[in-house]
Amino acid sequence: MNILSQNTAFGGMQGVFSHQSEVTGTEMTFAVFVPPQATQEKRPVLWYLSGLTCSHANVMEKGEYRRMAAELGLIVVCPDTSPRGNDVPDELTNWKMGKGAGMYLDATETPWAEHYQMYSYIIEELPALIAEQFRADMSRQGIFGHSMGGHGAMTIALKNPDRFKSCSAFAPIVNPLTADWTQDAFEKYLGADRAKWREYDACALVEDGARFPEFLIDQGKADSFLETGLAPWKFEEAVKGTDIGLTLRMHERYDHSYYFISTFMEDHLKWHAERLG
Repeated sequence: MNILSQNTAFGGMQGVFSHQSEVTGTEMTFAVFVPPQATQEKRPVLWYLSGLTCSHANVMEKGEYRRMAAELGLIVVCPDTSPRGNDVPDELTNWKMGKGAGMYLDATETPWAEHYQMYSYIIEELPALIAEQFRADMSRQGIFGHSMGGHGAMTIALKNPDRFKSCSAFAPIVNPLTADWTQDAFEKYLGADRAKWREYDACALVEDGARFPEFLIDQGKADSFLETGLAPWKFEEAVKGTDIGLTLRMHERYDHSYYFISTFMEDHLKWHAERLG
C-alpha cells in the first residue's frame, strides 16, 4: 500500500492510498478517514460508494463527514468507482459507461471483464487490505453511497447481510433494470440476458428473496434524475409485505448534488453508528 497523502482532521487522519489490485489488474486509489479513537482500539468501518463520474475524492472533499465521524469513532473508507489506467477499456463520450462508471458489479463481457470487477474488489480485496493496514473492527461494518453508489451499497448489503450491519443511501438507483442511465451499461458489462442483471438490482434482489434488516434513503424532490433514473418508490413497493424496514425521506428543493449529500451526511453517520455499536 502506497501513501499518497495524509492530513490531520478533527483529531483523526484523512489519508489517500493506492495499491496494485489483483482483482482489477490495475492500480486502485482509495481514501480512509481514521478517527482519533483508533489510536486506542479497533473501530467500526463505514464504506461510502460514490456515484457516476466520481472518484474517491468527491465525498472526501465535499461530503463533510469528518467532524461527525471523528465524534462517533467511525473509520470511513471511500473506494474509487472503477478501475483506471491507459489499458482499461472506456467510452470517452459516454459518462454512464467505463471509467468512473463501474456500477459495482463484476463484468462478464469482453472487453470489460478483464478489469471491471468492482463487486469483488469492494467485497473481497479492499476489505482484506483495510483489515491488515488499519485498526478496523471488521465485525462491525456498514455501507452507504450516492446514486450509482447507493445502488452499489444496497445491492451489496442485500447480498451480504452477514457482513454488514447497516445500509443507507442518498438518491440511489434502486432499479437499474428500468433506469434510463444504467441499462446500456448493464448490457455491455453483463450481456443481453436481463436475468443476469437481477443480482445487481435492489428491487429484483428483494423480489428474488434477498433480505436486509432496514434501509435509510434520502432523496431530493428537485433531483433532475428522480423520475427516470432513481424512482425510490419502486423500492418502497418492492419491500411491502417483507420484514425489511425502510425509512424513505423525500426533501423539497434538494437536488442530486453534494450540497444535498452534505446536508444529510450527519444523519446517515448517526444512523450507522447506532447500528454498529
